[in-house]
Amino acid sequence: MPNRLATQRSPYLLQHAHNPVDWYPWGEEAFEKARTEDKPVFLSVGYSTCHWCHVMERESFEDPVVAGILNRYFVPVKVDREERPDVDRVYMTFVQATTGGGGWPMSVFLTPRLEPFFGGTYFPPDNRYGRPGFRSLLEHLARAWTEDRSRIDESGSNVVSQLQGYLDARGPATPLDSALIDSAYSAFRRAYDSVNGGFGQAPKFPRPSVLNFMFRYWARSRDAEALEMCLDTLRAMAAGGINDHLGGGFHRYSVDERWFVPHFEKMLYDQAQLAVSYLEAFQISADPFFAAEARAILDYVLRDMTAPEGAFYSAEDADSVIDAAEPGEKGEGAFYVWKREDVEAVLGPTAAGVFCLRYGVRKEGNVRDDPHGEFHGRNILAVEKSVSEIARVFSMSEEQAGTAIDQSRAKLFGARASRIRPQRDDKTLTSWNALMISAFAKAGQALGDEIYQEAAVRAADFLIGRMYDRASGVLLRRFRDDDAAIPGFLDDYAFLIQALIDLYETRFRIGDLDVATALADRMIAVFGDTEQGAFFSTAAGDPNLILRIKEEYDGAEPSGNSIAILALLRLAELTNRDSYREFANRALAALCAKSAGQPTAVPQLCVALNFALSPRRQVIIAGGEAAEGVDVLIRTCHRRFLPDTILIRAATAEERERWSRWIPAISEMRPTGGRAAAYVCRNYTCQLPVDEEEKLAALLQ
Repeated sequence: MPNRLATQRSPYLLQHAHNPVDWYPWGEEAFEKARTEDKPVFLSVGYSTCHWCHVMERESFEDPVVAGILNRYFVPVKVDREERPDVDRVYMTFVQATTGGGGWPMSVFLTPRLEPFFGGTYFPPDNRYGRPGFRSLLEHLARAWTEDRSRIDESGSNVVSQLQGYLDARGPATPLDSALIDSAYSAFRRAYDSVNGGFGQAPKFPRPSVLNFMFRYWARSRDAEALEMCLDTLRAMAAGGINDHLGGGFHRYSVDERWFVPHFEKMLYDQAQLAVSYLEAFQISADPFFAAEARAILDYVLRDMTAPEGAFYSAEDADSVIDAAEPGEKGEGAFYVWKREDVEAVLGPTAAGVFCLRYGVRKEGNVRDDPHGEFHGRNILAVEKSVSEIARVFSMSEEQAGTAIDQSRAKLFGARASRIRPQRDDKTLTSWNALMISAFAKAGQALGDEIYQEAAVRAADFLIGRMYDRASGVLLRRFRDDDAAIPGFLDDYAFLIQALIDLYETRFRIGDLDVATALADRMIAVFGDTEQGAFFSTAAGDPNLILRIKEEYDGAEPSGNSIAILALLRLAELTNRDSYREFANRALAALCAKSAGQPTAVPQLCVALNFALSPRRQVIIAGGEAAEGVDVLIRTCHRRFLPDTILIRAATAEERERWSRWIPAISEMRPTGGRAAAYVCRNYTCQLPVDEEEKLAALLQ
């Protein structure tokens, strides 16, 4: 029989709708039951493509004995962290503070007042892996609730006050300077893995916000080492098993330091941010390798992660069916790995020889460290030999070797399509879609590809049309099955404002900036802390949130604060509104002071700080109905890495008129001699207009 989760829209909650556990969704019904029956709440937080969430469900939540204990002594509540990051942040803060780590599934026990008193992540059914068994843990906590209640209540109250004190802690206010930027660079330089690329050791996460920062540090300082660390990391990731060499797109992370054995789930936010990293690498280096990797990511998203109406799906699972003849048996990465004989059956012996040498495919399998035996006799595709080495071994030209490899990849991709795909989380999240809109917009700029520009436009129009109420100003977070719901959080507003600015600088629809400014005004009103500076992640007034958090950590996703601050600074340059700049600078001062001792936690905040400290530069492309060369001048800007430059098009009388409400001087900017002209302005002082590509390039250098 289905439980209460059967009426939910979240794919993660629906996965648990037939558990024998009497699950409740997060909400007043569950909390009223806990208060009325004086029972603790068991809060389980995860997401639909989480491997260990699936494991804990199979081992514990599908077990009638475990379910009986949960139902008898607790009120079980299930939360999708992607729908409710506010709930996840509160209790993850507790778990990290009390255990020294975190992750999903997150398992937390709460008093009826929703105060946490015990928590962790994955618990096996019985004692193993050095972790207590879930069944015995439940029995122990049920006894403690009865026999040691006063201590639990006191602990819960103390924990909340201590966490609030930690969250309220802040460093002394100081003027904005480059100290945090410099210390962040020094720390990342020390953490750099010069052998394998990336920062830190295993497990290796992409964390694109670090690359964003390092690219901008290079642009600021011209430190060649900063650039090479980024480019080498992107090359190493592209060669590794973390990259899907047949279908495009990147897996979540690698369990080793070599980027070889991935955790196979694919998240939309990774695709969006990594596409931008490869695009910026291409703009800086002009190396077509980086453009090709960006295209592979973007084409994967267009093919497999785009809804018919233009929005983007959230994720694809790590687990998939191992053998179509036994659809009940799943394994991590089963969709992506290969036996040597299967490769030979598809390609034939000669082509298989070339392909297997290129990607390290062996008869016995190529995964040496396989503690769970999931990859026995199977191969993860990762570049092992260069094209030139392949050409030398098989006595062919490099062009012939490259063509042979590409043809084999296409054949194996076709063969892989007959396998059962991993489950896809088909909900639309505003914040993640906004990151993807930025990626497609930037691809339209750097690559000049109309298809990518159109993808950005369709998704933005969907979010504004279906997720945003212009009259009330309310932005919603989640869309699925024709249902938009959940008031948006700071991330949703900030990321969408950023996306609309990126889209304006691609397609120059000034209406996108009108929406961006309306969202910015509401973001400040709803989430802004006018007393201490910066932004809260959630709106005020939710009685079921015991903490109101300001998030500054730039992890797998950049923090809402980092993006909100940078978006306000960019909007200030576009709209000439000092109030945006003042709020952003005050937020920067508050967060930089708090983050001074941990600069590696805030690389995207350092990006915003770098923008705030950089000389202000605007490029205005002025034209007219009969003027020539507008597109040439725009392409000259788009092809270059200009992270601290604002691009404005005033190519028609209507555009000049609309821009004059924000920047009156634009109304006087005209083409020269019938040709479009570019006005390059720094700190509000403009150079003489130029109408030739070479002259504009020289000014931008």
